[in-house]
Amino acid sequence: MQKNQQSNKLTEDPRQEGSPVTREALNEAQYAAVTHGNGPVLVIAGAGSGKTRTLVYRMAYLIEQGIPPESIMLLTFTRRSAQEMLYRASQLTSRSCRRVIGGTFHATSNMLLRQHGHHLGFPPGFTIIDRGDAEGIINLLKSSLDLAGAGKRFPSKRVVMNLLSGSINKARPIEDLVFESHIHLSEFIDDFHTIRDHYNQFKLDHGLMDYDDLLVNWQRLMAESDEAGTEISQRFQYILVDEYQDTNLIQTEIVRLLAREHDNVMVVGDDAQSIYSFRGADFYNIMRFPEQFPGARVIKLEQNYRSTQPILSLTNAIIEQAEEKFTKTLFSEIEGGIRPEVFSGANEAAEARFVVDTIDKLIKEGTEKDAIAILFRSGFHSYKLEMELTSRYIEFEKRGGLKLTESAHIKDALSFLRILVNPWDNLSWNR
Repeated sequence: MQKNQQSNKLTEDPRQEGSPVTREALNEAQYAAVTHGNGPVLVIAGAGSGKTRTLVYRMAYLIEQGIPPESIMLLTFTRRSAQEMLYRASQLTSRSCRRVIGGTFHATSNMLLRQHGHHLGFPPGFTIIDRGDAEGIINLLKSSLDLAGAGKRFPSKRVVMNLLSGSINKARPIEDLVFESHIHLSEFIDDFHTIRDHYNQFKLDHGLMDYDDLLVNWQRLMAESDEAGTEISQRFQYILVDEYQDTNLIQTEIVRLLAREHDNVMVVGDDAQSIYSFRGADFYNIMRFPEQFPGARVIKLEQNYRSTQPILSLTNAIIEQAEEKFTKTLFSEIEGGIRPEVFSGANEAAEARFVVDTIDKLIKEGTEKDAIAILFRSGFHSYKLEMELTSRYIEFEKRGGLKLTESAHIKDALSFLRILVNPWDNLSWNR
């Protein structure tokens, strides 16, 4: 396809006098990304390397070069991050930065579908339903279709919605997800297809869209309506995408279609981090970007502004083991730092004992308890540790989630034990 040449106003590094975009404000890699000319560019941003700063300065730079703010689109994964970037960019140049179209994929889709959805037969006044509303519809359909009949216990509305949504976001058949994670529900596969079809029809009949529909219909709009797809791509001459490693297949296809008239797309992400695969995020999207956009420039942000070199050296050693990656070496100019230690326990109990032994030693050496912190991925990962701390009579405060002893089923069990010790414990009897 012949690319639109109207956007070729931007040449690389034409700085203006008084511009905030200077080599003093940015490191070399950041500066290269910010002042990139036209064409696709992939910015591999290691942890703490200033990716947000790079996007903020990129927006300011584009506007300084005469690009209309309304022709720039910034796609993020949270509304807050988009608002923060637009605010910071406006502080660098002018309030016109706030006219950049910035927001989440879903919010941007909502805007465009209300403007152009008629090409697919959608009225501009459609209603967006949240997860709770969607599950309520599933419950209605379960009853009307009598799917809970014949003495079978049909899966809950939450499980059904997880399967329907997962099938869309992961671009996989429902049966694949059932056999992979819910084999005990395989007898309901035909019912899942039935309820999906009726759910989709219910939404069409009542002018509704759920969050998945916003993405699917945006992709359809760009792909199926040549008029709308061309108009939207020409309207937004520069596309910026944050956290690209967290996009799913639908979102990466939307990005490709948005840039079809000009290829002026900058995606920023880290190939070494991706934690949303459970909701359809595909790490390989960032690896495939150079294939999707031939001739794409790859810029690596490797200077870290958060950590010391000993920590980064450990990180580099771990990342180096990955078979598929963009090779990069994180470094820091922050001096000093303690060399990290790695302990591999035989099991969770051994790990908990090691951590508490270390804490006990620090306390005896004079370290205050409130100067000690333990980080973990999820609340339930701390249960063994909590038990070990409690058995050693070391007081602690847990932030995020409930303590093990505060969870309902543990309180129930403890009530029985308290009654054995104190038969007059009315509180435990009541529980």
